[in-house]
Amino acid sequence: MEITVKTVEHVTVFEIVGDIDGKTAPQVLENVKAEAPSGGKVLLDMSQVPYMSSAGLRVLLSIYRYVSGGHGSLVLTGLNEEIKDTMDMTGFLSQFTTCDTVAEGIQALSD
Repeated sequence: MEITVKTVEHVTVFEIVGDIDGKTAPQVLENVKAEAPSGGKVLLDMSQVPYMSSAGLRVLLSIYRYVSGGHGSLVLTGLNEEIKDTMDMTGFLSQFTTCDTVAEGIQALSD
């Protein structure tokens, strides 16, 4: 898995490439905590994540709690249908703001 971080319009954008599973999920959380302040505006670009296990779901929830704990905002973009369906069936999807593209996600965080 590969994670690229950049800042666009005061939003910390994490581009994730590869599966998020039990082996890689902790790396996602570590990167977010290292690069984004609690209370900041965070966008996870998941357009290049083909698979996410239950460990990935737990990490998304941990990231949500970390960011929102400081009154920040989190947006997920580019979720594929399989991941969306899994998140919907487990009740996770309704907990997150999701957008199709990074540009839409940045706009949502700017409103």
